[in-house]
Amino acid sequence: MGLYYFDRTYIIFILPAVILSLIASCMVNMRFSKYSKIPNRRGITGAQAAYNVLSAHGVTNVRIERVRGNLTDHFDPRTNTIRLSDKVYDCSTIAAVGVAAHEAGHAVQHAVGYVPNKIRSAIVPVVNIGSKLSWIVIIVGLVLPVQYVAVLYIGIALFALTVLFSVVTLPVEFNASRRALQTIKSTNMLSAEDEYSGARAVLSAAAMTYVAAAFSSVMNLLRLLVIASSRNRR
Repeated sequence: MGLYYFDRTYIIFILPAVILSLIASCMVNMRFSKYSKIPNRRGITGAQAAYNVLSAHGVTNVRIERVRGNLTDHFDPRTNTIRLSDKVYDCSTIAAVGVAAHEAGHAVQHAVGYVPNKIRSAIVPVVNIGSKLSWIVIIVGLVLPVQYVAVLYIGIALFALTVLFSVVTLPVEFNASRRALQTIKSTNMLSAEDEYSGARAVLSAAAMTYVAAAFSSVMNLLRLLVIASSRNRR
């Protein structure tokens, strides 16, 4: 099969995933940059947008804080805190409203016990173990003689946990964006159709990054299975 990173399976499985990831990354950066320069007509900041989404769903026990960095916005379920980046927290742009509303959507998921979100949270401990050990075991399995191919399969099984996590993440992210956009529209936070379309464009691009990550994980898993199967036939 040749070296792991440079055999023909790299072109078949990994190269398409790399290309998709690059496209998704460029899209989210371009759209966020574009709509971060366009103020919304109502002057609503990201922090206000997050608060509005929480209020619309009757969620009152979530803190909203600022966090450093670019596109570092996230919801922390451990502390029930929404953290918004500098370009979102106190900025009244279309992008800020969309991103903040999305993170508030995650807080709402946590509050109402959205099932895919609960599943993702439940598997985090085993996924962490799998992500730390999988590649160590896989590399050992690739180095060992063919008769120890079972070690490689154990590593692949551990890696499959991270694949499961990335796949389960998709409905969680899509649902958070759907909740955000529905609330933006129902509360008239973005009063014009072009503003709403801009927020939707930003969140759609962000969703593509999660699709690309899941696709990359699946393709890596398939490649590992092909390599293991080839070694097993020797």
